Amino acid sequence: MEFEKGRGELLKEALKQRILVLDGAMGTMIQRHTLTEEDFRGDRFKDHHASLKGNNDLLSLTRPDIIEEIHRKYFEAGADIAETNTFSSTRIAQADYHLEDAVYDLNFESARLARKVADVFTERHPEKPRFVLGSMGPTNRTASLSPDVNDPGYRAVSFEDLRKTYFEQATALIKGGVDALLVETVFDTLNAKAALFAIDEVFEALEHSVPVMVSGTITDASGRTLSGQTTEAFLISLEHFPLLSIGLNCALGAAQLRPYLKVLAEKAPFGVSAHPNAGLPNEFGEYDQSPEEMAGQIKAFLEDQFLNIVGGCCGTTPEHISAIATLAAKYKPRQRFESQLTEVRNLQAD
Repeated sequence: MEFEKGRGELLKEALKQRILVLDGAMGTMIQRHTLTEEDFRGDRFKDHHASLKGNNDLLSLTRPDIIEEIHRKYFEAGADIAETNTFSSTRIAQADYHLEDAVYDLNFESARLARKVADVFTERHPEKPRFVLGSMGPTNRTASLSPDVNDPGYRAVSFEDLRKTYFEQATALIKGGVDALLVETVFDTLNAKAALFAIDEVFEALEHSVPVMVSGTITDASGRTLSGQTTEAFLISLEHFPLLSIGLNCALGAAQLRPYLKVLAEKAPFGVSAHPNAGLPNEFGEYDQSPEEMAGQIKAFLEDQFLNIVGGCCGTTPEHISAIATLAAKYKPRQRFESQLTEVRNLQAD
């Protein structure tokens, strides 16, 4: 299979020149539509034996018009990068819906849809190329912790299980046309390590590589991931892999992420990213933070040159991304990672 060359390098160059803007929440935008079980089933899955409503990734196959529209709205808002609608497109996650056999198509078609929209915007504005990021979520299982309090040694998933499911996902995303991969919302670093191991295998199998990003999630005010790591420990666990960027997303709003982003900004030998939630959820699980308020909190990160990539997670909309993009255009990206990366490579060579 022939792969288009150069887009990954173009992304790397853009990262040095300006702060790149990632899109916002896919789920939040999908919820703006009043979708029924039939929307999720479409013709392909009309006779499927399990309920499919709520399986948002499936809409790339059954309602591609909605997914294309969401990508388009985020690009119109000023986003440089669109994430594919594949956060849960793994065999492990899709097992809840008995759709393991649809996983390859979910990833390939989601990548193709995002690529189609990105290419339209790049053609219109070649001075502002648009990129596609293959979203690889954490799955709904953890390799480091037992789900059974009575059996601490039990694991619901193995490293090998994760490696296989991520290998399939990464292969389909790359063949579908993504410019880079994002292992995101990492709550267990062992899961992320399985993803990176699989990605490396895919690069070898396809004889083609793309940049790779990782984004973890701090689950509460303790400042640790669900598996117990501090931000610095999370970084140290993954810095052996030649990442494009490392960052944080989800769980917390921008204000709560500041101390942990500061750690990455000071120590990471890669670019640093952040796509926080629109504040913290209210008692109904909804997000009330306005675009202006969220941008105001992110402004402090930009003033301190913490970031190379910024966007939004849960509760964010094109209105949030527009406010963030307008702000990000006024600031320079974090530069220190270039010299730090050189130092790390020199140490490795020695």
